[in-house]
Amino acid sequence: MAGLLLAAGGGRRLGGRPKALLDHRGRPLVEHAARTLREGGCDPVHLVLGAAADEVRERADLTGYHLWDNPDWADGMGSSLRVGLAALAGSGADAVVVSLVDQPGIGAAAVARVVAAYDGSHALASAAYDGRRGHPVLFGAARWADIAATATGDRGARAYLRTHADALTLVECADVAAPYDIDTPEDLRRLE
Repeated sequence: MAGLLLAAGGGRRLGGRPKALLDHRGRPLVEHAARTLREGGCDPVHLVLGAAADEVRERADLTGYHLWDNPDWADGMGSSLRVGLAALAGSGADAVVVSLVDQPGIGAAAVARVVAAYDGSHALASAAYDGRRGHPVLFGAARWADIAATATGDRGARAYLRTHADALTLVECADVAAPYDIDTPEDLRRLE
């Protein structure tokens, strides 16, 4: 089970502060998010970087992770998802759990629950919070090409998930995680 962390955003609503570099518990947020995937049962873990990628590499300890650059990061999350899925193609991974760098309230327990929903190469599962789909999301390898083909803008796999809702397994995680995003200056208070 591979992990894929989308960490390329430039923090447009944060005044251009890349989310990967936000301080959380004394370290860059990207370190926490990557470790969450690993501790939740994903190995290997791949990270897609974009905004300030060189600075992220300098400041964050990302030893043991596979790093990929998205030169089109400003086009939105969809381009980062395509870069990550392309990097995983041919890797031998049966599935991938995709997570976002700006959701520090989602920990290893939620990742582990989503990992446990794997049921084959066509697996499609998502964490849910009080019945509403959220992150992380699990994609079986047989679905990667179709997901990449529909991943555009800031919507990522949203259109694919909506179209394939009948195949999606929702894994309730509200008791172990909080799915808030760090998007605005007001949200920064949620970081420790």
